[in-house]
Amino acid sequence: MIKNSLRAFVETIVENKRITKKDVRKLQRYLLEDGIASREEADTLIALERAVPADPDFAEYLVRAVVDFAVWGARPTGYVDQDTARWLVATLSCGEGPSAAASRIAFEIVKEAEQVDEALLAFAMRGSRHRARGGRRLETPAHAAP
Repeated sequence: MIKNSLRAFVETIVENKRITKKDVRKLQRYLLEDGIASREEADTLIALERAVPADPDFAEYLVRAVVDFAVWGARPTGYVDQDTARWLVATLSCGEGPSAAASRIAFEIVKEAEQVDEALLAFAMRGSRHRARGGRRLETPAHAAP
């Protein structure tokens, strides 16, 4: 469940059709000052990144916040288990393949975590190859979804 304040923020952003630097500061300082607290909050922000144009600071914030949540937000810290990896692959690919920020999230999680499930590792590697070739969004195999 997401906080009402975050829900109102998202509604305002969708209505304004843009995420500004000021919006990113508001997220950091007031709405999610302690970071992302749930998968629902992460899903909401990842979907928002796809839905509207955003200041580049939003992608930077989103990558940091999701990495912190996925790697350090659950015990044992530093480990991304199969359930979390499958959730991440599903939410980051969003049916049509990952955005640039979503690919970076996967890559940074793999870099930062002590251990990640192979589903996320494969997803991050596909994203890395995809970025190197400058191609279109990746397709996610059906077996990688939850």
